[in-house]
Amino acid sequence: MTHQPELIPDQPSSAPSSEREVDRETYLDRLREYLKDPDFRAIEGFPIGEDEDILALSDPPYYTACPNPFLPEIIERWQEERHDLRMEAGLYEDVATSTNFESRHTREPLTIDISESRNSAFVNAHSYTTKVPHQAVMTLLLHYTDPGDIVYDGFAGTGMTAVAAQLCGSPGVGFKKKIERKYQVAGLEDPVWGERFCVASDLSPAATFIAANLNLPVDRSFEREAKLLREEVSQECGWMYQTRHTDGSLAKIHATLWSDVFICGECGSEIVFWDAAVDLSGREVMRRFPCPHCGAVHRKSDLDHAWAIRYDSALGTTVRQIKTVPVLISYSVPGVSSRLEKQPDTKDLERIRRIDSQTIPYWFPTDRMPPGDESRRNDRYGLTHVHHLFTQRNLWCLAAAFARADSLRLKFLLTSLMYKSTVLCAPLLSNYFAAKAGSPRGGWIGKERSGTLYCPSIHSEVSIIDQIDFRAGRADTTAASRKLPCLQVGSATESRIPAQSVDYIFTDPPFGSNRMYSELNFLWESWLKVRTDNEPEAIENRSQSKSLRDYQRLMTSCFRDYYRVLKPGHWMSVEFSNTKSAVWNAIQTAVSSSGFIVADVRVLDKEQGSIAQYTTTTAVKRDLIISAYRPSSSFEQRFLKQSGTAEGAWEFIRQHLAQLPVVVRTDGELETLSERQDYVLFDRMVAFHIQRGATVPLSAAEFYQGLRERFVERDGMFFLPDQVPEYDRARLEAESVAQLSFFVDDEKSTIQWLRQQLDPHTGGEPQTYQEIQPEFLQQLHQARHEELPELSEILEQNFLQDEKDRWYVPDPNRAGD
Repeated sequence: MTHQPELIPDQPSSAPSSEREVDRETYLDRLREYLKDPDFRAIEGFPIGEDEDILALSDPPYYTACPNPFLPEIIERWQEERHDLRMEAGLYEDVATSTNFESRHTREPLTIDISESRNSAFVNAHSYTTKVPHQAVMTLLLHYTDPGDIVYDGFAGTGMTAVAAQLCGSPGVGFKKKIERKYQVAGLEDPVWGERFCVASDLSPAATFIAANLNLPVDRSFEREAKLLREEVSQECGWMYQTRHTDGSLAKIHATLWSDVFICGECGSEIVFWDAAVDLSGREVMRRFPCPHCGAVHRKSDLDHAWAIRYDSALGTTVRQIKTVPVLISYSVPGVSSRLEKQPDTKDLERIRRIDSQTIPYWFPTDRMPPGDESRRNDRYGLTHVHHLFTQRNLWCLAAAFARADSLRLKFLLTSLMYKSTVLCAPLLSNYFAAKAGSPRGGWIGKERSGTLYCPSIHSEVSIIDQIDFRAGRADTTAASRKLPCLQVGSATESRIPAQSVDYIFTDPPFGSNRMYSELNFLWESWLKVRTDNEPEAIENRSQSKSLRDYQRLMTSCFRDYYRVLKPGHWMSVEFSNTKSAVWNAIQTAVSSSGFIVADVRVLDKEQGSIAQYTTTTAVKRDLIISAYRPSSSFEQRFLKQSGTAEGAWEFIRQHLAQLPVVVRTDGELETLSERQDYVLFDRMVAFHIQRGATVPLSAAEFYQGLRERFVERDGMFFLPDQVPEYDRARLEAESVAQLSFFVDDEKSTIQWLRQQLDPHTGGEPQTYQEIQPEFLQQLHQARHEELPELSEILEQNFLQDEKDRWYVPDPNRAGD
């Protein structure tokens, strides 16, 4: 039965009908014919894979592991069904009134900061390097769209936008009340609940495969199939995960810890890292530790690895890899509730040698890891091919399971446990130390790391059979509703969506060199046999010879296609997560040069961060949401007639001010909206003219003078005359108005702004880089003529850090400062 996340009570049955099975076979035959067409395969972003492997990974018409050829007919059907959803939601009584409804589509940017946890059933069902909480996307969809609207995400990842679009029709009671209360506090109209249609596309076959499983129906037979898979694999491979208890009885292994072995630079003896560096009494991994043979004290970074040479039967050659040894076994025996530990004995070591000496009787991927700083970071350890990332025991067991996985959902179950099954899996030693000290804490055996292929010096070999047991209870999570999304593998530069057919875009694209998606997804895709074509991948990547300029060029192409498919007068939200102001400027340039106009920037707090966000002081914990709109057709037509004239410039300012929020309250205080300040309005006007090849008709001095003559100024912001009464009423009711921020457009103004934020005498306080960075990017309007240093560099040159890694203004009265 389908797993029901807490947020989604009373999820409808998701068993496929026999009619859908017939349709699926029909669509598979049609897709097979498309795959024979060279022109179809020439579509940008087409994945690397054989026809039969692409077909095996597809579930048409709603999901294809390649560009979806059925997308136009699906969108045409949605256009017919949207009226039913709107009438069901009470937006109008009959189709005859729908035209008037469409003409009233107006929205201001959503001006509430969004805070949602990543800890949900959809996030926990399958790991991935980045995931936006679907509740956060729902908050945006409810503001910018109505039931039956078409939403598009060209960088869909694991399909959280599609999840959100479906769950707008069946939210949990608690979440529904939370959103309605948040909208009321912000003075927004109540959201209208009902499904939205969604097109979700991504360059990665692994990402869209995960998205398909989180969004399409689950067969009722899955629970039985998962149980049978576990039983068959256990029957064949269970002996590999056996050990002996102290009384000689058979016990079940849950995990085996392996340690790297190093060579002492003084005596030349081998040092087992676990034995030498792990201090159980002190509950720490020591940075400096003695050689157990000669007593010389070392740092791990100063030591050389010990090496082992073995014959790799899969490659037909010998390989040289770093030496690792098993050091601890976590196991259980019948009748004892707690798990036990032991050091591997001679029988355990003999069992491992026996497994290593045999040939695995199943297919498994032996691909060379692709070029890339991330994907080949373990070459120096001799881990050069996909199968090197597994112990022989886990590789055998996983291959046996894959050979029996004859459905997308069973493959999803196995990919969900894959990273935790590799030598990249590190034990959570803090939990282990706490348990040894008498404070039991679960989950120490291991956790996969998202966003990196780092291989730790102590890794955890977690039982595949255990993981199948655990993951089977999560792998049936789905948002499947009456109105399924359309999912495809493809480039955001060439969506093939009909022009002006999308009502709203939410997108979370790659940002510079933050994540090497194609490299990180290669492990999954090598097992699925369909891989990413990374040529159009929009990233900074030295191995792919892609600079920041290349990244900006690719992103501009993507946003131009977004502009093409979005209806005039409608909105796009772009999530941004990066530490570099250069990348921030690149993405804003890409957005605006494609025709969009930025209207607002807000904070998105995912609450629960990734491992990197917790352990790296420069990683950002809060993302930003850029709100941008496509100008209306009527305005574009008027501008064409007036382009290059002063009246055309003022016409732009009028329509832009009409799109901006009038009032934004935060804790009783009115916000100062930077988009309504004169210098930002001038910047937007200039950019709009340049992007359309028109002459800029006004100098800065002429613009600022004309702005004050034509529009109403309040608190350093400019309004249309009919907007002023609303702002004045809100100002009377508000406790205060936020102080106008410095113009952050060059290095000097950045330092002034930072002093204001960090100095208690100006209302600021010491802050970490993670706290400063999102607010800095919100205020940044970089001058075109100046090369602005990165925020981290400005902080290091002008401010100091305390013991909590918080930056503060130096005090001249303190000798240390």
